[in-house]
Amino acid sequence: MEKEEFADSTNEELLKEKKKIQHNKIANATLIGVCIGIFVFSTIKNGFGFFAFFPLLLTYPFIKNAKKIKVLEEELKSRNIE
Repeated sequence: MEKEEFADSTNEELLKEKKKIQHNKIANATLIGVCIGIFVFSTIKNGFGFFAFFPLLLTYPFIKNAKKIKVLEEELKSRNIE
């Protein structure tokens, strides 16, 4: 769905989207790292359990957003836009 959505967009719309989500890369990486760190700490401290795996469930939206960013970058690259 995302790939088709970006394919139908104009160059200007793609550049606006790129500017909007550029800072999201750092935020996504940071939040994924924090969630994994919480998982490791919780597992070491309390063992396996629901609350140990809960932070891993929270990483899914961040990973999904990272895939959207990758699709956008591929579309920009295919159009030779930087």
